[in-house]
Amino acid sequence: MLQLIPEVSMRLRIYVSCAIGTASGLICWFLMVRFQQGAADFGWAIRLAQSVVARGPLYQSPLQQYPVTAALFGMPFILMRPEIAAGAFYGISSGLLAFGLTRDGYRRLLIFLAYPYWAGILTAQWAPLIMASSFFPLLLPATMAKPQIGLPVALTHLSRRGVLACVAVLVFSMCLMPLWPLQWVGAFKNYTHFIPLLVGPGFLILLTLWRYRDRDAWLLVLMAIMPQRWFYDELILWLIPKTRREVIWTVFLSWGAGIWRWYHALHTSNQVGWLAVLFFYLPMMAVVLARNRSRVPSPAYAVSKV
Repeated sequence: MLQLIPEVSMRLRIYVSCAIGTASGLICWFLMVRFQQGAADFGWAIRLAQSVVARGPLYQSPLQQYPVTAALFGMPFILMRPEIAAGAFYGISSGLLAFGLTRDGYRRLLIFLAYPYWAGILTAQWAPLIMASSFFPLLLPATMAKPQIGLPVALTHLSRRGVLACVAVLVFSMCLMPLWPLQWVGAFKNYTHFIPLLVGPGFLILLTLWRYRDRDAWLLVLMAIMPQRWFYDELILWLIPKTRREVIWTVFLSWGAGIWRWYHALHTSNQVGWLAVLFFYLPMMAVVLARNRSRVPSPAYAVSKV
């Protein structure tokens, strides 16, 4: 039986999204000021943008690991104070994500309670913007700002307009700095990471492919083979839960990693990986496998016409 989706008021969606974006931006700004972090992780995109504008060297610091495509998103914030830039970036990203999530109701806004979202707000991360790109094709180039978590989103949410937008941004970045990909590859060796599929029981994630017709199964597996650094990267996985029950349970379980982190110091990426697999990946695997076959979305490899 076809399930009817209640009409969602566009005006109310805009109000709710603006409220979430404003609140998250102010919280992020406050945390940047409180802990004297400047623009935190987003600061690297701003510094890279400044180097591009000045035609200077791109990768002088071993901590500078973003591609020039990230610098294009940092350019509008160059003239802002770092704390304000971080708050504005995270607030805009969260507002766009909220607007996308409310297309068919408001239940998925509970995603903002997941631990990875709050891990990300502490350092002004990219995951909310990359998640938002799954709803808006012209925003898909955001997946190229942090490819290790953007690629799974891009491959599972392809559209003609999205692909064309990505090509345009890539060509523009090459026009600005033709040799940047070669320089960026040299920065890979400095990236501290774990690969979920290779950590502890992470190999079990491959069982998700039993539902290979479900786009979310491919999103989960693709994320599992990508290098990741910290808990904020896994916010991308919350594109998978669709029902209120799926969202509530995965959000609740996600705080297991947060509580453990609160009481225990994590000294290695492998320790982070264990917690990510146990509290994020395996619950998402259970969500996909428990779904009724009749509700499985379109295959991951289908390209949208819009």
